[in-house]
Amino acid sequence: MYRPVAYPAGKGEWRPEDPAIAHIDMDAFFASIEILDFPGLADRSVIVGGSSDRGVVAAASYKAREYGIHSAMPIFQAKRLCPDLVIQPGRMNRYVEISRKIIRLLGRYSPLVEQVSIDEAFIDLSGTMRLFGRYEDIVVAIRREIKEETGLTCSAGLSTGKLVAKIASDIDKPDGMAVIPPGMVDGFLCGLPIGKVPGVGEKSAEQLRKKGIRYLGDIRKLPPARVSELFGKQGSRLLEIALGDHNPPVIPYSRPKSISNELTFAEDTADKAILERYLLSLSEKVAGRLRNQNLAGRTITLKLKDFDHSMITRSITLDNPTHQGRKIYAEAGKLLAASIGNRRKRLIGVGVSNLEPEEKAGQYDLFDERPAEEERWDRVDQAVDDIAHRFGHGAIRRGRLRKES
Repeated sequence: MYRPVAYPAGKGEWRPEDPAIAHIDMDAFFASIEILDFPGLADRSVIVGGSSDRGVVAAASYKAREYGIHSAMPIFQAKRLCPDLVIQPGRMNRYVEISRKIIRLLGRYSPLVEQVSIDEAFIDLSGTMRLFGRYEDIVVAIRREIKEETGLTCSAGLSTGKLVAKIASDIDKPDGMAVIPPGMVDGFLCGLPIGKVPGVGEKSAEQLRKKGIRYLGDIRKLPPARVSELFGKQGSRLLEIALGDHNPPVIPYSRPKSISNELTFAEDTADKAILERYLLSLSEKVAGRLRNQNLAGRTITLKLKDFDHSMITRSITLDNPTHQGRKIYAEAGKLLAASIGNRRKRLIGVGVSNLEPEEKAGQYDLFDERPAEEERWDRVDQAVDDIAHRFGHGAIRRGRLRKES
């Protein structure tokens, strides 16, 4: 809940020319949706992830986090930390459904909404005071409406730029709000612990501290040439942030650069038939996601990880973009055949990049007629998408995948 801030005199008010950016960050999004849909889990430690011990935690409820469980932690480790852990399989369609509802809600307040992931977004509120009142009150209203319309809580940060707003949204989690008004931004940045700067990981923060940079403001005490000498490109970025010069705009829409899916096996395998079956399943999933976003792609990439974690990636670029699972699988299958070897595989993945609007998937050169087979498979894919939308994914699948769990 937002608690009003007692600003120093003259530092808490936005002038008409000041930008106002809010960062909305949903609280433990995937896990919170599971608890919302299955109320019996409300008092349990819940994670979203695969049931295999070789998988990783995709999201953890705040109760699970009390045990030290966090995203990207191996499942087996999470189980050791919390024997009564509840593991929910991911339901991406449901998460996307609610995510889209939240983005539409934000659009009521400004057309400038930048979704940076499924559970967070920036909204540029600059100039909306005449419509909705004080910026702080607008963010309070947004948080209230998200709770009323989805049943979920979010945390928010409000300031004059994206970076400070994002940092602020983490100050009072969960279900909190922090405001860094124009007159307090400089002091806030100077006193920010270096490890709290987005993009500075634990190892980098430790190296910076060893060189005397404990707070972001410390880097302002050095000559720019010395900053570049000591820290290279990272130092230049940190100096830009510390000086308040890092102010990228809120970009309403950015087409994804690639779409991919991958799978870690319960047991390492070198069985070609198993690898091909999972490659087909992943290809269909990627194709469905492409069609769902009205996209098609030219470059298909195969990803393989061996039992010793060594990685292989291979790519091929098509003359015409595609969003058909069978074509993605056919090309990825060629890459698999050329790369499989006899080493046991731990992970397989497939991705499509070099993306274009979906309508280009049907465009061929002026004197080339699109094959009738392409048209037929487009109709098949459309029928599959319709059935999946109505009855859920898994309601229909290829015969080769009928044994897949």
